[in-house]
Amino acid sequence: MSATPLAVLDLVPISSGSCAAAALRNSIDLARATERFGYTRYWFAEHHLNPGVAGTSPAVLLALTAAATSTIRVGSGAVQLGHRTALSTVEEFGLLDAVHPGRLDLGLGRSGGRPPAPAVNGAELNRAELNRAEDAAGRAANGLLLPPRFSFEKLLSSPRFAMQKKLLLQPNAEAQDYGEQIGDILSLLRGTYRTPDGVEAHVVPGEGAEVQVWILGSSGGQSASVAGENGLRFAANYHVSPATVLEAARGYRAAFRPSAELDRPYVSVSADVVVAPDEHTARTLATGYGIWVHSIRSGAGAIQFPTPEQASAHRWSDEERALVADRVDTQFVGSPAQVADQLEQLRDATQADELIITTITHDHADRVRSYELLAEEWRRR
Repeated sequence: MSATPLAVLDLVPISSGSCAAAALRNSIDLARATERFGYTRYWFAEHHLNPGVAGTSPAVLLALTAAATSTIRVGSGAVQLGHRTALSTVEEFGLLDAVHPGRLDLGLGRSGGRPPAPAVNGAELNRAELNRAEDAAGRAANGLLLPPRFSFEKLLSSPRFAMQKKLLLQPNAEAQDYGEQIGDILSLLRGTYRTPDGVEAHVVPGEGAEVQVWILGSSGGQSASVAGENGLRFAANYHVSPATVLEAARGYRAAFRPSAELDRPYVSVSADVVVAPDEHTARTLATGYGIWVHSIRSGAGAIQFPTPEQASAHRWSDEERALVADRVDTQFVGSPAQVADQLEQLRDATQADELIITTITHDHADRVRSYELLAEEWRRR
């Protein structure tokens, strides 16, 4: 049996012809199923104003899922700190931990109305040096595909993103510095928060909560540095930005300092996966992935996930294909053995301690079966 744990990341996708209520019921059912299959944790992403994604509030989803399961860890992947405060975050997860002690993962992300991350600290991470071989070859040393970097500038400058930022933030509000915000969350959890003039804050419930704090990041920038400097666990997003996954993992390790929670770096890496009994079936089930990713990256918002027939009817332009090529090319699709081989390659290239699996298919039964087939194969490794 592989010693590398597998976890789940769920966006609560809405399939075409379905609705948000059905998507929520499916996610709870999938959490129960993956608990039986042996997955170690179940995370929910946070997304807003997407017609095809119902995962808008991780804390609410976690309350529902934790009550429906018993042993699997549940968490956020990730809370978008750009539009919320340290206090509200600790209070929400403190409430959850009070009812489900010791099962919560508090995954934190920079996004949600926050300006672009500052450049990597050159003293700790020389991006050119770290990625020289990978960028030149398009592959990691063990053959893992590292596609060209995708620029999110067009997406972040889209009218829809501006509208989302307006609706998520109070008028004239500015997001707190990310490193400072993480520091406030940690001190509130530990009961050590003090204002500059010595006023204490004690969050009940929340202070002393048995939550694991994670930082999620897609590059070797501020998220990786903050995670490392605070001795926290780090999740690198191969499924979001495959080109920069090695940079993210190395940047985190370069910045890591031991803490009371963690004496060595701990890295989890995500991957988009579709598994079926054979490669042809898996590729048919994954047909809708490209057009779904395109709806996100074009700035329109995630569409309801199409059927294979609906996706096959789409006529792609060269520009559209280029927009999603890095994501489509790095989705792991195939038989259980094929996908497990690719996951081992990802694990070895990043030296990951854990892998996060995110799977979207139109039919819920196919998604459950994908996780089941992968778990069965992984146990044989």
